[in-house]
Amino acid sequence: MGSYIAPGVWEIDTLLGGWSQVTAGYLIEGPAPVLIETGSQSSVPALLAALEDHGVAAGDLAGVAVTHIHLDHAGGVGDVARAFPKATVYVHERGARHLADPERLVRSASLVYGDLLDTLYGRLDPTPAERLHVLADGEEIEIGPGHALTTIDSPGHAKHHLALHDSQSGVLFAGDAVGVRLPDAGVLRPATPPADFDLEQAVTSLRKFRDRTPAGVALAHYGLLPDPMAMLEEAEEILRQWASVAEKAWREGSDVVAALEIAFGGELADIPEEHRAKLETLNGIHSNAAGLVRWLETTKGDGAAQPSAHPQPSAHPHPHPH
Repeated sequence: MGSYIAPGVWEIDTLLGGWSQVTAGYLIEGPAPVLIETGSQSSVPALLAALEDHGVAAGDLAGVAVTHIHLDHAGGVGDVARAFPKATVYVHERGARHLADPERLVRSASLVYGDLLDTLYGRLDPTPAERLHVLADGEEIEIGPGHALTTIDSPGHAKHHLALHDSQSGVLFAGDAVGVRLPDAGVLRPATPPADFDLEQAVTSLRKFRDRTPAGVALAHYGLLPDPMAMLEEAEEILRQWASVAEKAWREGSDVVAALEIAFGGELADIPEEHRAKLETLNGIHSNAAGLVRWLETTKGDGAAQPSAHPQPSAHPHPHPH
């Protein structure tokens, strides 16, 4: 399943958990085509079928780029690298070693998520180190003459996060740095999971995106945003609101999850249950609260009362091995 969202940009629904419009990959067409995001390992059959239907043969794909190494974005990299033996795998410098040797990443995810890791996401097969290309900030991946993807180092959601800006279409592929907005819910939420979330880095990344005045912003979860410049401003405002609510509760020794639920849980009240469940599974308040509390403890741990965030894991596996 796929559709064009801009000239030369083909969106692929990678059907995480069998759900539509939850996880997206993007094929940038040209003489040296590049796939952005593989989705999870469990999504590989749907991804490969879509690429085959689109006429992408095993020797055609020149590159695979992941915005970061969380398993819903990069879990399929090892499988896709096998399927497309000529493709270079592009990744942030902080993520490369985990694609080459994913044992620690998978072990960490397995300890946190147990059976859910295999039933929803799958794991991560290693990618031969010689297939990996570490991307520097501002580096260009050539798609064709006068056509390139430019890398934007964009930490905040994760230390190993980068975005890619397409010179031809003007679309900026933002991974999770702008947040999560599923079409069936229509609500933009920040993505602030443990262990790497950092508010100021996240805001700086959003402003770097705005400075590039993209013609479009495409999220991994999910699709092209309406009015991209306004949405980038809104993303910063929403992120600061969540951080402010969390910090107030944390300093008071209150339950951060409960505070976020009171402040933001109602925004899903009018959304049908099946669509609400998708968003809560992918980007639940518990996961965001756990990341916000870790950020607060790391950056503002000044003797304030220590609350419990009750960070029960959502289905979004974001452990990061150090």
